Amino acid sequence: MKEPILEYRLRKGNNTFEAIYHYPEIELEQILTRRECEFFVKEGVTYRQLSSAIEGNRFILYVELYEEEPLKDPLFPPEGLILEIRELNPRKQNPILKIEHHDDHLDILSVIGSVYYYIDGNEWERDSAEIDEDRYVYILYVKATGYKLEEERR
Repeated sequence: MKEPILEYRLRKGNNTFEAIYHYPEIELEQILTRRECEFFVKEGVTYRQLSSAIEGNRFILYVELYEEEPLKDPLFPPEGLILEIRELNPRKQNPILKIEHHDDHLDILSVIGSVYYYIDGNEWERDSAEIDEDRYVYILYVKATGYKLEEERR
C-alpha cells in the first residue's frame, strides 16, 4: 500500500463535499486516532464528523461545520502527545479531570476508543472525543456513571 493520505471533506449542502484539508505525510496510527474523534478543531472552527471512507490509500473524514470561535494566539506544540480527560459539563466549561502524556497515537486511541474510563476508582463513560489542532491536544469528554471499582470500595 502506498503512503496513506488523510483528507477532510466539508459538507456543502445537498450532500456535496469539498476537500478542505490534506495530510499527505501522516502515519496510519494518527489517521485511525483522528477517525475516532467526533470533533476536529482547526483555525478556530469546530467540525463534527459525519462519516469516514477509504479510497485506495486516501482516508477521508466527512465533516460539517459545528461552531466557530475567534482564533486565539497560536501555541507552541508541546513535547509528546497530550490527552485531556474532561467532564462533559458545558455550564462549567467542561472541567479537566486529568491530563495524560502519551508517546504515540495508538496509546491515545486505546483510551478514546474505550467506552469506560476510570479516575481514582470512579467510572466515567465516554461521550465523544476531539482533536484540537489549535491547542495541540486530544480531548476525551466523559460523564460520571456513579459506579466505583470494587477494589476501591474497601
